[in-house]
Amino acid sequence: MKRLTPLALLLLAACGLQPLYSGGSGGDVAQALAGVEVAPIPGKNGWLVANALKDRIAAVPSANPRYRLTVELDDKIEGFGIRRDDAITRERRTLRARYQLKDAANGTVLVDATAGSDAGIDVVQSEYATIAAENTALERLAGEVADQIVARIALYAKRTK
Repeated sequence: MKRLTPLALLLLAACGLQPLYSGGSGGDVAQALAGVEVAPIPGKNGWLVANALKDRIAAVPSANPRYRLTVELDDKIEGFGIRRDDAITRERRTLRARYQLKDAANGTVLVDATAGSDAGIDVVQSEYATIAAENTALERLAGEVADQIVARIALYAKRTK
């Protein structure tokens, strides 16, 4: 393994990069995330996204949240692999979220953005296996969308502190 020279260390320190979660659980970003209340999101996909958000935002929710996060989801499954007999062989599941981070005190919108991801699903002869694959894809997509939302909120918190 190569060692960094003092010049390389100096250049690296001067690049302006700073850790997003500096300070650990007591840092500005972690404290801001702990102050986010996730509004209920309807449906199974909403339940999955809301739980993923809560898992990523704070282990212990704040008694007096500073922010309120509202999320609207759009979940679609489209068939795109078609055989000669018109049977679908492949599906794409797309989960998109429009979310707003609002000041809990006055309702001012602080962040208004979107997040989304998609997954490919093989359609097989077993209907059970196809449904299981669709559900697994939804669980994975919910986690990916939650990651994108939390990262955007963390960037907002870092920039405003």
